[in-house]
Amino acid sequence: MTMLVKKIADAKPYEAPNHYDVRGLRLQGFEAGGPESFWVGLSHFLPGGGAGPDMSPLEKVYVVLSGHLWVRAGEQEAVLGPHDSLTIGPYVERHILNKTNEPVSMIVVMPYPKS
Repeated sequence: MTMLVKKIADAKPYEAPNHYDVRGLRLQGFEAGGPESFWVGLSHFLPGGGAGPDMSPLEKVYVVLSGHLWVRAGEQEAVLGPHDSLTIGPYVERHILNKTNEPVSMIVVMPYPKS
């Protein structure tokens, strides 16, 4: 693989389990010529939208592009704003909520599920 360009117009929607009032687009991954060890998504959280509480065996990275998002992971809480990021380890319970009246856009980077 040298380079795989995907335009936003070509990104495919996906449904994430235990998410509500969230729309996801798969930017990279799960395709021929794409990354081999991780995938990248773009999530749009509507006001009041969120995910969890739940956990997975996969670590994840979140990068907020716009808006403000409340996140609880284990015993820690944070509010992420534009260009803030965090990492959540495997098997850590997390809860995400857009407590504002504005939409939030966030990049998600995760490894592929173990087969």
